[in-house]
Amino acid sequence: MLEEYGAFNVSVVSDLPVFIDPFLLFHSDKPEYQELHESIIKYLKFLRDEADPNLDDAVIKNLYSFKEVKQNWLGFTVLGNGGSGLGPKFARELHRALGSIFSNFGDELITQSPHLEKLALIGKGVGRDNISDFTTNLIKDYLLQYTQTFAQQHLEPEDCATFAVTRAEFDYATKAWKTKRYYLPKLGSDFVLLTPFDILTSDDTWINHGDMIHSFPHLPDAIDDDQMRGQIDSYFRSRLSERPSPKEYAQAAQDTIWKFPELVDYYIRRQEENGDHAEALSADRRREVYDALVEQVREAIPAIEQGSNLYELPLGSYEESLVRAKAFKDYIENNDGYLVINRRDRPFSRETDVQIFFGLIWYRTEFDVNREVNNGRGPVDFKVSKGAFDKSLIEFKLASNSQLKRNLENQVAIYEKANGVRKSVKVIVCYTAEQQAKVDRILGELKLAGEESIVVIDARNDNKPSASRA
Repeated sequence: MLEEYGAFNVSVVSDLPVFIDPFLLFHSDKPEYQELHESIIKYLKFLRDEADPNLDDAVIKNLYSFKEVKQNWLGFTVLGNGGSGLGPKFARELHRALGSIFSNFGDELITQSPHLEKLALIGKGVGRDNISDFTTNLIKDYLLQYTQTFAQQHLEPEDCATFAVTRAEFDYATKAWKTKRYYLPKLGSDFVLLTPFDILTSDDTWINHGDMIHSFPHLPDAIDDDQMRGQIDSYFRSRLSERPSPKEYAQAAQDTIWKFPELVDYYIRRQEENGDHAEALSADRRREVYDALVEQVREAIPAIEQGSNLYELPLGSYEESLVRAKAFKDYIENNDGYLVINRRDRPFSRETDVQIFFGLIWYRTEFDVNREVNNGRGPVDFKVSKGAFDKSLIEFKLASNSQLKRNLENQVAIYEKANGVRKSVKVIVCYTAEQQAKVDRILGELKLAGEESIVVIDARNDNKPSASRA
C-alpha cells in the first residue's frame, strides 16, 4: 500500500539514511511540489525581512531553530530516531547570512528561483541532514496531511490516533508557529510521519557546498563582465601559495566566494540547468537504499529466524549480543546476505552502513539497544543493556580499517572501562581474500584466534554461490 501511495516505507527501529532534497520540489512537474518550494521561499524571504542585527535571541530561536522531525525516521541515527535538529548555532548563522551576504535573497536575477540550499553554501558544516531537517520543518503541514490521508484510507482505527502537533504551520499574521491536530498512524505514544518517495535522496542535496567548491574553476566563465572575471581570478590567485595543497585550494575558493558572493548564484544556475540529472541520480540512490535496507531486511529477518533460536531465548546482554552477531554472520555467509552489503562489487564503504543493516534486525528484544556516542572516549557502535548491571558493547569494524590491530589491542578495553561494561563483542567484516588474510594474521599475532567474542564475517562475493541458486 505504501508503494502504491508513493510513500517511502520507513523502519521504526532505526533511521534510514535518506533525506529530503528541496531541489526535487523545485524541479518537479507536480504543482503541489512547486507550491511547497514556493512556500519555503516565502518563509525565507520573511526571515530576510526580519533579519535585524539587534533581533532578540528568543525571537531568533523561535524563527530559526527547529527540532528534528524524528517521526519521519530519516537521517543518520543508528538505532532509534533521535537526531540533533537545527540548534542555536544554525539559527545565528542563518540570521547573520540573511542580514549580510544574502540580504538580496529572493530577488536574484541570475537564477530561475531562490533556493533554501543557498544558505548552506557559504560555510562548511551544514550538510544534507540539516537541509533535510529544515525542509521537513517548513513543509511539515503538507507531510502531516499526506500521512493523515493515508491513515484515513488504509489503516484501522486501532492503529491510529489524533495528535496535537506543535509548529505545524506558520501564521504570518501573528508571526508565530501554530499547533494543529491530525489523525495519524501511532507508534506507542507517538506518531509516524510518511514522506513521498520521489523527494528523497541518499546523496548530498543537488545544490551543495562540496560540489560548488569542486565546480569553482568553471564558475567565472559564466560571467560576461571581463573586468569582474579578472578581479575574481586575481583575488583567487592571491590566496594561493606556489604549490597549493587541495585543502589550501578549497579554502582559497571559499574565500573568493565570500568576496564575490554572486559566484554562488552562477553555481546555482549551473545546477538548475542540469536539474534532470538530479532527478535521475536521486532516483537511483534512494532505490539502492530501499533495496538494501528495506527489501533485504524483510528477507533477512525470516531467514535469521529459521536458522536460529535468536528470538526465543532469555539471554543476558552479552549472550544476546553474541547470538545476534553470530546470526548476522550466518545470514551474510549462508543466506545470500553478502549480496546486500557487498552488492554489485560495491561493498558498503562505511562502518555505519553495516551498522544500520545490523541494527534493523534488533527487533523483538527486551534489551535497551542504542548507539552510545557521548561517553568521552569516542563512539561505540552499540550498547546493549538491561538495568544498571547487565551491559555489553558491540563494535563493528571493516577489515579494511587501517587501525584494526590497534583497535583490537586497546580500544574496546577503553570503552568497556568508560561505560562500566564487563563484556563486549567485536564484529569484523571482510570483503576480499586479502582482508580475510589480514584479519587472520592480526588475530594470530595477538593470540586472539578462536576468541568467542570476536566474530569475523566473510562477506566475499567470489567464494560462494548464491544460496538461492545452490
